[in-house]
Amino acid sequence: MTTKPEKGGPEKGERIAKRLSRAGICSRREAERWIADGRVRVDGKKILTPATLVTAGSNIVVDGKPVAEPDRTRLWRYHKPDGLVCSTNDNDGRTTIYEKLPATLPRVMTVGRLDLRSEGLLLLTNDGELARKLELPATGWTRRYRARIFGNPDDASLAALANGITADGVKYGPIHARVDSTRGDNSWLSVSLQEGKNREIRRAMEFLGFRVNRLIRVGYGPFQLGKLERGEVEEVTAKVVAEQT
Repeated sequence: MTTKPEKGGPEKGERIAKRLSRAGICSRREAERWIADGRVRVDGKKILTPATLVTAGSNIVVDGKPVAEPDRTRLWRYHKPDGLVCSTNDNDGRTTIYEKLPATLPRVMTVGRLDLRSEGLLLLTNDGELARKLELPATGWTRRYRARIFGNPDDASLAALANGITADGVKYGPIHARVDSTRGDNSWLSVSLQEGKNREIRRAMEFLGFRVNRLIRVGYGPFQLGKLERGEVEEVTAKVVAEQT
């Protein structure tokens, strides 16, 4: 993902917003805000546009601190416990995943998110461009979950989700769900989708008249939660990252 000069020609460089994202310090959108706020300088000059081109030799500074060249792209699997927020900061003072991640990890960002009460597989990366790519619906990766709901749905009601629904003015894409087991007033479902909008599964079940009381993500594309323990982080090998991304 590193920009290379053309053979026999000058180095063209890449946009500063993309460079900051690849360096893992922010997303492209955050970079645009930082630039608008005057927080970014290139070669001693405050820049005004995220389209500014930089090269390997550019001196990039954010908030007075130099930005290092991007490290090689790395990816981790993380078993997020419930009760943690995926944001770097939380205005309500709730505990974030970044307060619980190992101190040995470099600066990382999440690939998608899990809400406060959800748990399971969360991918982490040091490369904002990779995070952006893997989040896009166009990537076609399926997110797979196990959901425990209060109630006993029938096959017909769950099948209706496969055509997509509109709930509270929000249109959701196809959701595929089936009942795995029922015990008393609770049912365990296997659920898969590709969009992954905010609280999509919870809202889809509420649309059907059921309440989710536990939600575990068990797969994101080719990556699986497997036997990863709660709170555990495991790096994906460079070979697998190259093959899958």
